[in-house]
Amino acid sequence: MNETMKKGGFKDRLKTMLNVDFRRMFWAPTVYIMLAVSLALPVLILVMTSFVGGMSATDPQTGLPTTVEAFTNVWQAIGSAGGNAMRMDLTSMCNINLLYFLVAIFVCLFVGEDFRSGYVKNLFAVRAKKLDYVLSKTIVLFVAAIGMFIFYFVGAMIGGGIAGLSFDVAAVGASVGGIVACMVSKIFFALVFVSIALTLSSVGKQRLWLSILGSLAAGMLLFTMIPMMTPLNAGAFNVILCVAGGSLFAAGLGAVSNVILNKTSLV
Repeated sequence: MNETMKKGGFKDRLKTMLNVDFRRMFWAPTVYIMLAVSLALPVLILVMTSFVGGMSATDPQTGLPTTVEAFTNVWQAIGSAGGNAMRMDLTSMCNINLLYFLVAIFVCLFVGEDFRSGYVKNLFAVRAKKLDYVLSKTIVLFVAAIGMFIFYFVGAMIGGGIAGLSFDVAAVGASVGGIVACMVSKIFFALVFVSIALTLSSVGKQRLWLSILGSLAAGMLLFTMIPMMTPLNAGAFNVILCVAGGSLFAAGLGAVSNVILNKTSLV
């Protein structure tokens, strides 16, 4: 690997870096834990809410009764057709959008381990380029994010079947094509979170707590945009917007990460 890093061109260096990063990711247990969580999360949400849905309780302060809202349709675990960012009920908060925070945490864990173990110092000692590192990490972590969204979708189908929820897409104001566009939009929007977490991990380095807190805080600022950008009745415009936005974030923040790694200490 050392000789390739020293003598190879950009494509060769990037290919080598990708091979190393993919190998390191698939050998690490963290990615499998995240995939398992992504699969189990919608199952637990849909099954557990089906048990408590409709139950009433009285608020001791106001004396007003409140009813626990339950999921009635499996596609509510993916999103809403209206894309209303101001809704704060159970079905609008406990859906696939939670996965963006899980993606950010995984990015911080994966990149933070590079700094904690001293891997980056050894890597750059053989003249690997910082830009190659950033590009490789962006691609590899985006692939991991795709896997997490796919696993969540599968888990939602399983959880919906166990909970006996409706699979009628028309009941939620969507269509099969809209749901496909919704999932594609959500996946490419994940590039925004990958890029933000990668940049903050470049800042935090070994300080994993700082990277995670910064990434979650930035994610909270963007969280209200997700329903509007990726509704259940999404179309080609939503897909194009998310692809363009994710790509711009990846390019722009990738350049920022490159500058940070070049201008700051690796410890």
